[in-house]
Amino acid sequence: MVALQVHFLLIPFLMSIMGAAQYLIQDAALLSYIDQRFLSLEKRLEKCNQDMLEYVDEFRDFSKTVLSRLAGLNAAEAEVKSEVENLLSRIDHAQRDIDYFGSVTDSNACVEVHEDLVKQQLLEEAEEKKRLKLMLNASCDHVLAGIRSLKVVKKTGGKHGSWMKDPGKKHTKIYLLSGSVNNMILEFANIMTFMENNHTLKARTVPLPLPWEGTGHVIYQGFLFYHRYGSLNEIIKFNIQRRNVADQMLLPGAGRIPAYQLSPQTKVDLAVDEQGLWALHAEPETGGNIVITKINHVTMAVEHSWDTPCSSRGAEAAFMACNTLHVVYNSPSGGTSRIQCIYDVLDALNTYMNPGLHFPKRQGSHSTIHYNPKEKQLFAWGDGSQIIYKLHTEQK
Repeated sequence: MVALQVHFLLIPFLMSIMGAAQYLIQDAALLSYIDQRFLSLEKRLEKCNQDMLEYVDEFRDFSKTVLSRLAGLNAAEAEVKSEVENLLSRIDHAQRDIDYFGSVTDSNACVEVHEDLVKQQLLEEAEEKKRLKLMLNASCDHVLAGIRSLKVVKKTGGKHGSWMKDPGKKHTKIYLLSGSVNNMILEFANIMTFMENNHTLKARTVPLPLPWEGTGHVIYQGFLFYHRYGSLNEIIKFNIQRRNVADQMLLPGAGRIPAYQLSPQTKVDLAVDEQGLWALHAEPETGGNIVITKINHVTMAVEHSWDTPCSSRGAEAAFMACNTLHVVYNSPSGGTSRIQCIYDVLDALNTYMNPGLHFPKRQGSHSTIHYNPKEKQLFAWGDGSQIIYKLHTEQK
């Protein structure tokens, strides 16, 4: 019995001793962990301190290098400044010498140089004029002296349109292009077919893949040349027989303002005369004056351009005849059309203002006027009527 009591007393005692031992083991582990962490932090602090000392040394070395180079730059700046001052002094001295020699030198030398420049300029102008005459073949020997008569061939279509023959072909076909925006050409066998009442039934219809804008198109050597609708200054070359676009070009400076104030639908007016294809347009840079451009109809390249004194204000149309621009003016309400400006590209001195050339027996306005060099006539579209004007010319 006693032994049993002793047994029950020893069990709690032993358990308390084992619990105390377990706590001692945990405390020892915690102390060991704390010691390791302190050692790690001490090593990091030591490394940080060492890195800081290295950075300080590196910064000191860099500072010494920078200061040394700045000192060298100051020395170089002083040297350059001295050289610049010396050079300025020499330039000033040379300028005084030049002024002295200029004051004692005979001024005739300057006059001779000026005369040489004038002679050179005149020579260059003569060469340019010779080149232009060669380019234009200079075969024209007549000038427009008056508009002799008119014939109203037919009245068809609206206010805007154009009609013409091809002066580069031997056939007698008539072409009608109605409206200021369209994509359809009507081709007639001859003028008698065109004049018939049911003329549209006998016409050959030629559709265009790209519509035109304005009324300034022309037909020459079997091609229709026109300003493409929706573009600023794109000129299309269309093969009428094959019905395809053969070529195209951009006309520099054109398309921003109308070629003629009284015909705002036309930005680019194409023309044909004895020398081939031309383009007429106005530019803001010229104050609204008309610009003439000679175009090679084969290559679609600009050959030459002229700024004219002929204003687009008050103008309704224009045409080229024998290298010469003829600008037609009218009143905004439509009255008697008259040619008030004539400009010869080969002789700018022969520019005529108000030459007194009036269109006979007619009140109204023109949508377009085109010269036919083969027949020496004007094909005009006036208020829906197709008109032919016969011209009176004289020898130059």
